[in-house]
Amino acid sequence: MSEEFSGKLNHLQRELPEGLVVDSAWLKARGYSAQLCSKYVTNGWLERLTHGVYRKPGGKLLWEHVVISLQTLLMKPLLVGGGTALTLHGFSHYLRRDEKEVHLYGPEDAPTWLNKLPLQIAFVSHNSGALFRNEPIHFGLTSLGWNLKDSSQTGDESPQGGSFRVMPWGQWDWPLTLSTPERAVLEMLDGLPSHESFDQADKIMEGLTTLSPRRLQKLLLDCKSIKVKRLFFFFADRHNHPWRKHLNKEAVNLGTGKRMLVPGGRLDPTYLITVPEELYAGQ
Repeated sequence: MSEEFSGKLNHLQRELPEGLVVDSAWLKARGYSAQLCSKYVTNGWLERLTHGVYRKPGGKLLWEHVVISLQTLLMKPLLVGGGTALTLHGFSHYLRRDEKEVHLYGPEDAPTWLNKLPLQIAFVSHNSGALFRNEPIHFGLTSLGWNLKDSSQTGDESPQGGSFRVMPWGQWDWPLTLSTPERAVLEMLDGLPSHESFDQADKIMEGLTTLSPRRLQKLLLDCKSIKVKRLFFFFADRHNHPWRKHLNKEAVNLGTGKRMLVPGGRLDPTYLITVPEELYAGQ
């Protein structure tokens, strides 16, 4: 083994944490050609997951490895949101137990190779800029504030706040960035009625007893979707949690005119959206 070959391998071993994923562009930018990567794969120092995507061998590949790699090593402005984030926040008992999707939100599409990885889940990419006006997702997310090599925070930069936060994951407490419950519920409502059910949304909203009205108000003011805002207030009024009375609905633009969300459903007279008749059962 040449000294140069050995030196580059040692450098890669230091720079790429065990189990995390990088693409050929990341490797090429650091001087690792396709031919050199092939040699590393042949010798068992790298594992090829799909064309142009590699990891340092180490245990079973999980979707969390992939997302943390996107957010930190590959510096993609993507976060875990919607129903996936609600599950991570502990609301899984309200969600489908056979969920096989991971919902990612950001101002750009997720890499196409995600759904070619050897995983039993599918990544679903959403354009966060279409939902929120002042989208706070910035380039790299947690990469500025965390050192993956020793799992330490390297500065004051922290994505925690009204829209997203860091959750430690795995034995090294790697930073997984996801939507707050307040943001995640709006992302989830954006999927009604085509990708989420009213019954599921109703059960989720029933369990969200401790949301922050300050965060909600900011997100509702930033939200572009009339449908999402009307649905949110419909469910918020229906369950009337303590945080509801602290929201200023009059400050939120709810648009005008009727919105037919469910053919043959009942028109809610307050928010002018059609919802399933069964939501009114017993009222």
